[in-house]
Amino acid sequence: MGGPDLTGRVGLVTGASRGIGAAVARGLLDAGAAGVVVTGRRPETVAAVAEELGPRAVAVSGNVRDPEHAREAVATAVATFGACDLLVNNAGTNPSAGPLMEVDLEAVDATWDVNLRAPLVWARAAWDGWMRANGGAIVAVGSVGGLTPGPALGAYNVSKAGLHHLTRQLAHELAPTVRVNAVAASVVRTRLAEALFATDPDGVAAAHPLGRLGEPDDVAAAVLFLLSDAASWITGVVLPVDGGLSGAAGPL
Repeated sequence: MGGPDLTGRVGLVTGASRGIGAAVARGLLDAGAAGVVVTGRRPETVAAVAEELGPRAVAVSGNVRDPEHAREAVATAVATFGACDLLVNNAGTNPSAGPLMEVDLEAVDATWDVNLRAPLVWARAAWDGWMRANGGAIVAVGSVGGLTPGPALGAYNVSKAGLHHLTRQLAHELAPTVRVNAVAASVVRTRLAEALFATDPDGVAAAHPLGRLGEPDDVAAAVLFLLSDAASWITGVVLPVDGGLSGAAGPL
């Protein structure tokens, strides 16, 4: 049995300039997608990803918090490939490490804006621009930090807990036209997570029952499953993709 079949679908991935987002975009095309729109803040970076992916990929750069950028990306998918069937809300940030009683509130605002408000902005753009009339599937990239409290990353964890609940709320509101799910990732070898494992990668890996850090492709595989018809009776789910951490161990 092969992997997910997304033949003919059109995807849109936020935060696709590297890491999990780039892996998801690549996976969409490998699964047969007719096209994918990749987005990111830096035009040159996201354009390089699209060029590497080939002619079925188009780059649209902008600020993920900007509703006009979201509408432009959805419109580009429809104009270029004829649809916008799949949305992956992957873009995230974490500039606000520290106890909640001490972190800079502007950094908290930025964290919650990108990690929680922006996925709603993009879901609305996809809904208005294609999915209301044609259906589709949305997957958000959450975090095990949103499943349980932990030290130092309070603002980030709260934003991801909110994202998980946003997923459930949207699944309720958009059914049966659109399925909405999320993955809750643990420590993955990405630039965003590097501070969590840089000083002791072996120790952090050992905290996971499966004994290793995650790779972007681990998360991408779960996202692709939830986007595909293999998950056609699944909505409102937050799927841990965490090497067993949330089921068998406490927070990092």
